[in-house]
Amino acid sequence: MRIVANGIGIEIDDQGPPGGEPVLLIMGLGMQLVAWPEEMVQALVAHGFRVIRLDNRDIGLSQHFDHLGVPSIAAGAVRHTLGLAVASPYSLADMAQDAVGVLDALGIAQAHVCGASMGGMIAQHLAAKHPQRVKSLVLMMTTSGARHLPQPNWRVRGVLLSRPASAAPMAVVQHLEALLRVIGSPGYPPDPERQRARLLATVQRSWHPTGTARQLLAVVADGDRSALLPQISAPTRVIHGLADPLVRVEAGRDLVQRIRGAQGDFVPGMGHDLPLALLPRFVDGIAENAAR
Repeated sequence: MRIVANGIGIEIDDQGPPGGEPVLLIMGLGMQLVAWPEEMVQALVAHGFRVIRLDNRDIGLSQHFDHLGVPSIAAGAVRHTLGLAVASPYSLADMAQDAVGVLDALGIAQAHVCGASMGGMIAQHLAAKHPQRVKSLVLMMTTSGARHLPQPNWRVRGVLLSRPASAAPMAVVQHLEALLRVIGSPGYPPDPERQRARLLATVQRSWHPTGTARQLLAVVADGDRSALLPQISAPTRVIHGLADPLVRVEAGRDLVQRIRGAQGDFVPGMGHDLPLALLPRFVDGIAENAAR
């Protein structure tokens, strides 16, 4: 269902009892709302939550921003490395305002918020700048962006910036499979058939790499969010894989140290994905944090 939020078209999925405690799930870079597994959604619904997923702007079935052009990621990376300001077509703060707009459109005053990767960066802006809208906060495999934190190695960076051989759906699926082999959870290898079916359904729903590029530039331009973190007052849980090669576990520990009262759940064998076997642990973590 597409709604108007913050003046733009945002695709959402809204499941669970209308009177249930709302949980807003915000996904990461280039990822659509369907990247939150249906099994996780149904488990949250079984806890009595109303679960709202959204396609971030420029991705999936939400409004695209192709009129803003294709940014130069290389130029943005160079400026970031040199400590210079990076301009982006829109910001993570704009995307946080989209999330507020979703809550407004649905008539929700407060929600439990869970963000993964880039979605966790957006959630940091949301919780810091709109504290009255965030009842509790879960940050999964994400970072403050502080410069002292370790970065992914060149192999991981290379696969992240690689492109599929063509735009044909199966070529894109093979590209995504290769990416997940590098950044996924070594302790929880996926069922290949399930993963391929999910990836193919995702690509057939939408494949918009120029939107991913603009989102990536927004991440680079956002820089260090450390100054935001003391402003977060919602009960916070940080979930991070000890084996995450993309956003290293030191980033999760840094968030726990910087956010007042934050609790950490550091998961052995978990990389930068949402393994099926760990979904009950994630759901229990969201529910326990919401109860705080």
